[in-house]
Amino acid sequence: MSAPQLSPSAHRRLRDELDDLTTRGRIEVAQKIESARLLGDLSENGDYHAAKDEQGHMEGRIRQLEHLMEHAEILEPPAAGEVGVGSVVTIAYDGDRDDQGETYLLGHVEELTSGLDVMSPESPLGSALLGTRQGDTVEYQAPTGIQRVRVLQVEATPA
Repeated sequence: MSAPQLSPSAHRRLRDELDDLTTRGRIEVAQKIESARLLGDLSENGDYHAAKDEQGHMEGRIRQLEHLMEHAEILEPPAAGEVGVGSVVTIAYDGDRDDQGETYLLGHVEELTSGLDVMSPESPLGSALLGTRQGDTVEYQAPTGIQRVRVLQVEATPA
């Protein structure tokens, strides 16, 4: 399995999240657990069990982020107007009008910062789009055969 590829902005955002969870997050959950313990019988203490569940979810996210930080390949931002990891690209399929375009964020699912759909740069369409510019047309192998798409717009990684 290849290393996850991240844009510099996604890497910074995830590093900040990891730092926050391993400091403030752990302290807050520990305080919740301690407060719940003071309420008495732990076997029927909903607050205690909720805090322990929160701790488990948070520790899972911490492990996930640590793995990403250790193994991720941080890519340089693409040239202005060029599709790369972290780019927001609007495409239209062959035969569709420009107003029927679909917009995707190209990259790892962790690049996601808004309501955009994420497209993997390793997918057939994602890899065909890498390095293209607005106005380019590319072909890629889809399950239904060769497909053509037009690149309508390319934007930098959202903040």
